[in-house]
Parts: sequence; C-alpha cells; structure tokens
Amino acid sequence: MRSGSPKSMTPYPKVLLPFAASVGGLALFLIFACLLLIYQPIGSKFGGYFYNPDQASEIGLSPSNNEISVFRIPLNNTETKGRIVDPGTNGTVDSGNNWTIDLGTNRTVDLGTNTTVGSDTNTTVGSDTNTTFDSGTNTTVDSGTNTTVDSGTNTTVDSGTNTTVDSGNNTTFDSGTDTTVDIGTNMTVDSGCDLYNGKWVYDSGGPLYSNNSCPVLTQMQNCQGNGRPDQEYENWRWKPTQCDLPRFDPKKFLELMRGKTLAFIGDSVARNQMESMLCILWQASVEAPTNRGNKRMQRYYFRSTSTMIIRIWSSWLVHKTNEKFDFAPEGVDKLHLDAPDETFMDIIPSVDVLVLSSGHWFAKKSVYILNNEIVGGQLWWPDNTRKKKIDSTEAFEISVATIISSLVTNPNYKGLTVVRSYSPDHYEGGAWNTGGSCTGKVKPAVDGELVESWFTNTMHDKQVSGFNRGIKNKTNKSRVKFMDITKPFSYRHDGHPGPYRSLDPNKITKRSADGRPPPQDCLHWCMPGPVDTWNEFLLEIIRRDFGGEGS
Repeated sequence: MRSGSPKSMTPYPKVLLPFAASVGGLALFLIFACLLLIYQPIGSKFGGYFYNPDQASEIGLSPSNNEISVFRIPLNNTETKGRIVDPGTNGTVDSGNNWTIDLGTNRTVDLGTNTTVGSDTNTTVGSDTNTTFDSGTNTTVDSGTNTTVDSGTNTTVDSGTNTTVDSGNNTTFDSGTDTTVDIGTNMTVDSGCDLYNGKWVYDSGGPLYSNNSCPVLTQMQNCQGNGRPDQEYENWRWKPTQCDLPRFDPKKFLELMRGKTLAFIGDSVARNQMESMLCILWQASVEAPTNRGNKRMQRYYFRSTSTMIIRIWSSWLVHKTNEKFDFAPEGVDKLHLDAPDETFMDIIPSVDVLVLSSGHWFAKKSVYILNNEIVGGQLWWPDNTRKKKIDSTEAFEISVATIISSLVTNPNYKGLTVVRSYSPDHYEGGAWNTGGSCTGKVKPAVDGELVESWFTNTMHDKQVSGFNRGIKNKTNKSRVKFMDITKPFSYRHDGHPGPYRSLDPNKITKRSADGRPPPQDCLHWCMPGPVDTWNEFLLEIIRRDFGGEGS
C-alpha cells in the first residue's frame, strides 16, 4: 500500500504557478497603466478632465487649434452646465444658453444674437452689426459706420464724419466744421467757423443773377451792360478754410426775415450791397417787391413774407452840419464825431437787421469837431500854424465808436447790427485822382500779386478799434457782429468797373500812349460780381444769430 506518494501530488503546483504569475502581471500592468494615464494622459482629448487650458499650456499639453475639450469647472464662482471649451481660442460654449465665454478676455458671445459681452469692460459687441455696447458708460460703438451712441445722454457720435447727434435735443453737431443742425427746424447753427479766412475758388455754376435780370441795378455797376469784354470775374466764390459758405438761398433768406426789416445805412458802397441783395431776391422770387420808398429812404417790400428792405444814405454815420463853426467857414462839411447821424436814429427801434457801411468819405473835404472843438480836417486846414489833433483815420475810428455806442445803448433797439469792414479799393500805382488803376485785371490776385495798401490796412485797423470801443458800452439786448471782408476782398482787384462805368460808346478804356490810365472806378463793385458774396456772408450771419435765438 502506497501512501503520500510524491508522484500523485506534483500536478497542482504546476497549474497554480502560471495562474498566479498571470494575475500578478495583469495587476502590475493595470497599476502601470493607471499611473501612465495620471501622469501622461493619452491624447489631448482627455486633458480637459484633469487640466484647464491654462494649466495644459504650462506643462506643454496645449491642444491644436482644431481640437475641443469638454470639461466642468466653475466660471466666475458660478457652477456651469454643458459648457464647451475650445483650448485654441480659450473660449467656452454654454450649450444651454447658446453663449460662448472667452476665458482669456473674459468675454461672452451670444451665438443667438452674435453679440459679445466683456465682463471686465462692461462692453457688448454685435458681430453681425459691428456694434459694441459699454454698459458702464451706456455707449454703443458701431465699427461699421464709425458711430457711437450714448444712451445716457441720447447722443450719437460718428467718428467718420465728426458729427454728433443729440436725439434728446434733436440736434446734430459737426466737430469738423463747428456746426450744429437742429433736426426739428432743419436749421444749421455754426458755432465758430471763421468765415473770413479762406480763398477764392472758381465756380462754374456762375453768378446768382444776370445784369439783365435786375431792374434796380445802378448803371455804373452794370459792367457787362457797359461793355466790359471779360466775364470770368463773376465766377469766383469765397471758400472758408474750415467750413463752407453756402450759396445764397433767396427763399431761406426771406423765410428767416419773415415779418422783419433789413436796413442798409451808409455811403454808396452800402447802396452797392443793397442793390446786390435786391438783384438776388428779384431773380429768384416769385414776386416783384413793391417800391414804397421816398427821397429820404428807399423801401422795398416783399409781400409773401412781409419782409422790408430799406436803404438810408449817411456818408459818415455821424452828425453833419454846413454852418460856420468857429474858424471853419460855411459850406464846408463839419463832422461832429461824438454825435450819431440823427437822420436814421429815429427808425432804429423798428429795424431787425442793420448793416452799416462807412469810411470812404473820410477822404473827402471836411472838418472834424470833437467836444465842440475843431480838432482836424481833411483837404481843409486854413492855418498851418494851428496843429491838427487827429487825422482822417483817427476821425474814422472815433465815428465808428460813436455810432456803435449809440446803437448798443439805445433802450428801444433790440436788433442785430452788422458792421461791414472797410471795402478795399484797387487804385494801384496811385490814388483815384493821381493815376491809380485797376484796368486789365481779369482774375483774383494771388499772394505774390497782392498789392498792400497802407491806407486800407490803417482804415481797417481803426475801424476794428472803434468797434471794440463802442461795444464796451453795451447796455441793451441788441447783438453786434463784425463782417470782416477787407482781407478777402483785397484779392479782388478784378471785381471793379474800371473804365466800364457808363454806356458812353466813346469812353476811353485803354491807357494812353504815354501810359496814363483811363478814367475809372476801382472802388465800387461790378454786379453781378464779388459784392454778391457780402450778402452770402450776411445771410450766414443772420442764420447763425437767429438760430442761436432758436428762431
């Protein structure tokens, strides 16, 4: 009997040993695989389970631009659901709200409206409309149209055109030209553009009227009717540097002046401007004005708008007498420089817009009286042993101060006074009576051709000084403006009648064999011609003033 034979026991250990080895090897493999997954994730598609995109980039696991990782992390301290992160763009998509959050810029894109919200800057961008809304400042920027809307102030800024629209006040402001448009009244208010700094530009559109269309045109200014052969002088317009001077609009003018009176008071240059105004209105108006004038005053009435245009002659704008005064004999004009011309002061309260013109008569024979004392004279002084206290330019300055002061202290006057600056003449090479001439000038002068006139410059400076002295005394509600045409019109030596000042078929129009110029007028202005620009200046001044009043 055999017992415990070794041969019967040997199969069991041979079977168990391979099985134990397999189990152990599998366990080691699983442990190794788990460690490998933890420390070296297989493929960037699984990285989102363990790392956010910022951490992935730090350890060199930034995914390619086309790979998207899904993960769950709290954003802005708020648990999120169903969000997708594109590690290439650092953005998160919330499939529930249809939003995308860019973790790098802290912006949210609403896929439904194509808008982006920046939580740091409180801004919203609409990709379809190229608009950005900043909730912090209540402003919206449309990058497509370069406009910004401030919902807090109801204003819109267009950076492309430098314009601002205030929807609350229904106004538009253009910072490029300093202009404001009242959308409700369709009126533009220019807040400060310098009308008198610019240049003359050719205008193929031609003049505002023709010499044959105006029945009130003085023959001396009818240059074409008097045979002037060139016509280009009619086709130049003044272009301010910083804005546009609108072409005269007769209907706009009459509407602005509805129920109002415009008065031109002064010398023959005032008549020149008044006739220009009437010619412009007559050409475009559906009605002919009614002449209600008399010997003292020209009056033209436009019935459709109840607008009155008048002209009163006043050579110096100050009180004038002819009687003997002290050592000045009778018959010589005596100017009381400290008293206004009473011939028009009584109608001033009824005038809404007053245009003053003076200066050229101070070259004529006269006696200057100030504080009841003779202080000077022009082309008259009986005794060289007596010393003059003032000359003609200083007398002009005093007269301007006197008339302005009288207007701005008149308790019954509430109108707009426009002082047109000294109109330059162009008697080049001499004075009007010493061979000065403008014959042959057919285009505006350029800077190299401009002939400076000491007398014109001095008269302009004295006028400015007198104007400033006068307005310092202002006590009433009237307004005063200075229409500074002197410099712009110093270039217009081509705009005068020259020798073409009459219909005389035998008039001399060329220089004589010895070079003497023919008799000519280089002071007044052809019509149509440059003088029409004065009324474009005037309309712009009236428009700005009435617009400022809210009219």
